[in-house]
Amino acid sequence: MQIVRFTAGGRPKYGVLDGRFVRSLQTSPFAQRNSAPLQPKYDGNKCRLDEVKLLAPCTPSKLVCLGVNYRSHAIEIGLPMPPVPLIFLKPPTAVIGPEDKIVLPRLEKRRVDYEAELGIVIGRRTKEISKEQAKACVLGYTCFNDVSERYAQKSDGQWTRCKGFDTFAPIGPWIETEVDPDDLQVESYLNGEVRQSARTSDLIFGIADVISFVSGIMTLLPGDVIATGTPSGIGKMNPGDVVEIKIENIGTLKNYVIDHE
Repeated sequence: MQIVRFTAGGRPKYGVLDGRFVRSLQTSPFAQRNSAPLQPKYDGNKCRLDEVKLLAPCTPSKLVCLGVNYRSHAIEIGLPMPPVPLIFLKPPTAVIGPEDKIVLPRLEKRRVDYEAELGIVIGRRTKEISKEQAKACVLGYTCFNDVSERYAQKSDGQWTRCKGFDTFAPIGPWIETEVDPDDLQVESYLNGEVRQSARTSDLIFGIADVISFVSGIMTLLPGDVIATGTPSGIGKMNPGDVVEIKIENIGTLKNYVIDHE
C-alpha cells in the first residue's frame, strides 16, 4: 500500500494510491495504528493523481538521521566504522515534499550535497522497543534526501547547522507499507546521471537495530522519520540541478535546486 499526503485545492489530506488515482482516507493513517496491519477507511472521494499536489507524506515531530551507516561511505570519507549508531536531528521545518525546491542557503562559502537514504516512518508511539519487535512500530518506508552543507559541517564540529536549513529534508513521494527494507537498492541521480547506488544490506546498523537504539534514547511519535544513512558517492548540487532519490520497490523522490532569493 502506498500512502500519500496531498492537496487538491483544499486542506491537506491522506490517501492511498490506486493506479492513477488517489482514494482519500477518513483520517490520518497514524490514528489507525493501534492494530496491525493498517485497515484503510476511505471517505468515498477519488482524485486523479495528475490533478493533486503530493506533499511530504508525513509531518514528523522530529527527524532522526544516521551518519556513517554504510560501509562504503565510511571508506569514502576515511572514518572508522562507528561502534554505535551515530545520530543527529533535523528540525521538522526542513521538510519538503516531492517536486518541491531545495533552496541553497545564503552563505559566503557553501557546498551543498545530496545524500540518498531510506527513511523509516514510525507508525505508533515507541519507547525502548526491542530489536525483535522494532519493525512492528513501523508504518512504512520512504525516500529521503539528507541535504548537507559541508563548510558548516567542517567548521562547526557538529551537524545541526549544516543539516538543518529550511528545505534540507525532502521526503516522499509516499510511504510504502509493504516492502522488506533489509535489501533494497538505494540510488541518487543528478540531472539524470546516477551518482550513488548501494543496497541496504550494506548498512552497518540494520533497520531493526536502528529503531531499537533510537527508541532507547527518545520516544518516537507517529509520523517521526528515521533516515538510515547514505552510501558512497555524495556530491555537490548547484542551482538548476534536478536531484532524484530512487529506492527499489518504493519510488522516486524528485526535487529542484534553486538559489536563495
